Amino acid sequence: MGERRPGLPASGARVAGRLPAIAAAVPRRPGPRVLALGGGPGAASRGVARRIEHGYVLGIDRSPKAISLARAGSQSGIAPGVLEFRQLAAEDFELAPTEAPFDLSFAVRVGALDGRHPDAGKRVLPRIIAALTPTARLFIEGGNPLREIRLKS
Repeated sequence: MGERRPGLPASGARVAGRLPAIAAAVPRRPGPRVLALGGGPGAASRGVARRIEHGYVLGIDRSPKAISLARAGSQSGIAPGVLEFRQLAAEDFELAPTEAPFDLSFAVRVGALDGRHPDAGKRVLPRIIAALTPTARLFIEGGNPLREIRLKS
């Protein structure tokens, strides 16, 4: 583990200062399905995809411009099926009928999870939990650099 995944760009393309630390903080294991919430232009999603083996990362963001940038900058990961991006808000996310649930999710600047948008916050957790496996974990920006949200009591 730790090797650069084939089909993904090298880290030479610099990303915002906190994103490498966030990508490095996402727990890694072989073969996970990862849901990246608030993926923006895709830097964190690409970083996580480089770190996991035989996995898949879906990045979502409400911004059409961010998703366009993510797709444009991620073709080498999209083509082999390692990465995918969808334009929608986290609080509107649902698995497609034939889509498998995710093993792990992380969020970067998602107002519905960090308290900036409390109305959306009431809807987001049930939506995300419904898209995760029973043993999945959810991390959001705001720890050092991530903190885990407990999904079960």
